[in-house]
Amino acid sequence: MRGSIAQGLAMVLFIASSGAAQGPTSSGSANTRNTKAPPVNLVSAKSKTKVAHPFQVGTASWYGEYFDGKPTASGEPYNMYDLTAAHPALPLGSYVKVTNLRNRKSVVVRINDRGPIVPGRIIDLSFGAAHALQMNKSGLQRVRLDVVRPEIVAELHTPVAY
Repeated sequence: MRGSIAQGLAMVLFIASSGAAQGPTSSGSANTRNTKAPPVNLVSAKSKTKVAHPFQVGTASWYGEYFDGKPTASGEPYNMYDLTAAHPALPLGSYVKVTNLRNRKSVVVRINDRGPIVPGRIIDLSFGAAHALQMNKSGLQRVRLDVVRPEIVAELHTPVAY
């Protein structure tokens, strides 16, 4: 008799712990990758969160119409309306998230040129990028640069199916 009670109790505990009481594995949105997210322990997730260090912080400027159509260091013609930038050291073709530290607006730009040539500036943005950051009227702005990994850029360019 005790054996069947113990077996029944074990079976009930097994069924109860096998997923019937689990909550959703995502925040309620449809999971488009058809993979289950691992359960998150909120206490340890907060304690393990690291603040990303910026690649660079400093003054940005922008260049526009005078250079429009002229060749850049990458060989392509400069288009003042593209989201591109000139940086003295980052590899051509790399992507950088530029954040305007005054208004917190940000934009991802592709490095296609060398510069800036003015001492004290860390990046020269295209007119289009400066416009996105709302700094095209001021000309100069303190910004934060964060290098963007290529897989993140690919996700930004992937069309979303609705």
